Amino acid sequence: MSTVQISAADVNKLRQQTGAGMMDCKKALTETNGDFEAAIDFLRKKGAKVAASRQDRESNEGVVIARASADGKRGVIIELNCETDFVAKNAEFVAFANQIANEAVEKNPASLEALNELTLDVDATTAKIGDLIIDKTGKIGEKIGVSKYVSVEGEKVIAYIHGNFRLGVLVALNSNPAGADEAGKDVAMQIAAMSPIAIDKDGVDATTIERELEIAKDVIRAEGKPEEMVEKIAAGKLNKFYKDSTLLNQEFVKDSSKNVAQFLESVEKGLTVTAFKRVALGA
Repeated sequence: MSTVQISAADVNKLRQQTGAGMMDCKKALTETNGDFEAAIDFLRKKGAKVAASRQDRESNEGVVIARASADGKRGVIIELNCETDFVAKNAEFVAFANQIANEAVEKNPASLEALNELTLDVDATTAKIGDLIIDKTGKIGEKIGVSKYVSVEGEKVIAYIHGNFRLGVLVALNSNPAGADEAGKDVAMQIAAMSPIAIDKDGVDATTIERELEIAKDVIRAEGKPEEMVEKIAAGKLNKFYKDSTLLNQEFVKDSSKNVAQFLESVEKGLTVTAFKRVALGA
């Protein structure tokens, strides 16, 4: 019999590593005097479904789910990862990801850690999302987990999923006019395709601006331009950067005669984007 004191934290740690049941983990640690590697072997010998060795595996496959609340005032994106494309395409795996997203948009957790503490009813079992993930890791035989969780609030939030759950976008508008859903989807598709770094130039951080200016100046000098022209030309290149990289200034992909800001203005005077999020699988 073990003379080592087995703590609840030790039991939980082994459970997180293996996906085995709480009582099985406690018995394994007791029988092996608290030796984690030996406890894993003990579980395997007893036929327990063990997710051991999954912790160091790459889980770059999975699905991205974007979801807006029923009132359209809030949206969330979650990324649920697994190891193989085969599992990512499994209907049960996708359904589980949708359940997590639905719970997130309803409860509005403040962080990924808080999300994992929410409870779900899955397969007649009510448990915390974090514990359900551990159980599914053991059942599926692949390392799975929620790697990203973001949320957006606004007067009108539109959620968009691009491709086969490979990319999710949220767009928050400052009002909800007729046609907001269609316009929001168009802007979300723009974000998916063009990956802007900010809504407008005011949202670009100072470090990025400084880097772009320095790069521009080095290129201009390498081209042999006079030093007195460097600042002026660099400012022009920075404006081009804003046009290419900030959402409202980007050329609208569905109508190149206007930018995104002008497109939104054509839907309703003063209509604009207040926030957006873009999550790509594995990025």
